[in-house]
Amino acid sequence: MKSKYFGAALAVVLALPLPASAADSVLYVSPAGRDGATGTISDPTTLTSAINRIAAGGTIYVRGGTYSIAKTVTIPPTNNGTASARKKLTAYQSEKPVLNFSAQTEDPANRGLAVNGSYWHVYGLIVERAGDNGIFVGGSNNVIERTITRYNRDTGLQLSRIASDTPKNQWPANNLVLSAESHDNRDSDGEDADGFAAKLTVGPGNVFRYAVSHNNIDDGWDLYTKSDTGAIGPVTIEDSLAYKNGTLSNGGQAGNGDRNGFKLGGEDIAVPHVVRRTIAFDNGKHGFTYNRNPGAMTVSNNLSIDNDERNFSFDTGSSVFRGNTSCRSSKGSNDKTAGNADSTNQFWLGTNGSRCSGFTGALGWSFASDGKLRVTLGGKLVSL
Repeated sequence: MKSKYFGAALAVVLALPLPASAADSVLYVSPAGRDGATGTISDPTTLTSAINRIAAGGTIYVRGGTYSIAKTVTIPPTNNGTASARKKLTAYQSEKPVLNFSAQTEDPANRGLAVNGSYWHVYGLIVERAGDNGIFVGGSNNVIERTITRYNRDTGLQLSRIASDTPKNQWPANNLVLSAESHDNRDSDGEDADGFAAKLTVGPGNVFRYAVSHNNIDDGWDLYTKSDTGAIGPVTIEDSLAYKNGTLSNGGQAGNGDRNGFKLGGEDIAVPHVVRRTIAFDNGKHGFTYNRNPGAMTVSNNLSIDNDERNFSFDTGSSVFRGNTSCRSSKGSNDKTAGNADSTNQFWLGTNGSRCSGFTGALGWSFASDGKLRVTLGGKLVSL
């Protein structure tokens, strides 16, 4: 038989403050936050403290302003959400948090934000001026959305293994980079800083969608492979844009940069990447290049315009080409493809095909409210 005081006692228990571990489902961070703060909107904490305290399924709201940070902000591989309860690191409402790492020197150890945990959703952060990658993703099953990586001293956003002894079955896999922008990343020798990279040591299932890479000193995208680490997992790039890579926004260039829009391989290692409905515009070398990837890539419904050398450069391999369009406003190098290319393609072999009449004028782009990339040429929406 229950005591007549049971209900009253229960009410008292429910009114007691929750333990800290249960309360950390929502935390607020600001540039003026303190490690020991409660993490409420009126008493914000620091980014590193919040990352250590947030529960699976919880949200860290990052207030607007500039965060001057000297050390890498790391989400360790032991700090994970779950498939049904991701941990969220997100800009608060429409505010613009800028993680500024200009205090770092240029060094491979000096990354900005390192997402080495899994099942995180990073949204709306601007990461700039890190000594290496702006955002590094070594974990799996993460979503990196609406981020901007700029002025970093290596690739803006890169996926690769966490350490040299990370086993292949733990290489980053099934990550989604969504509606992200990466620009004006430059290293001192001018040959490593791409906009986006999934290279050297990544697992399967990584996807870039609605992403824009421009004015980086090296390539827009780099999917490079090396013989000592072997094949990486197939990467999908879709509905994305690479333009003016090889030339910074201020006009600066470096002689060592590769300057491609989409660089899809390396060292004669076959990987069946998928590239579809993407645009390469006015990059400093090739628009799309196999870069010694002899694999069976799927290259479909892409548009390549006025890249300095070839719009499409595939010297060997067994790739399948469907529905691609190559256009020039003046003379340039003929496209080259190897594999299965049928009449649905209009490659540039000295003249423009009929579809090119609809792809003229100045380039413009924006993200729609739902995150989809909208690209215009001469004010007209491009549909691929």
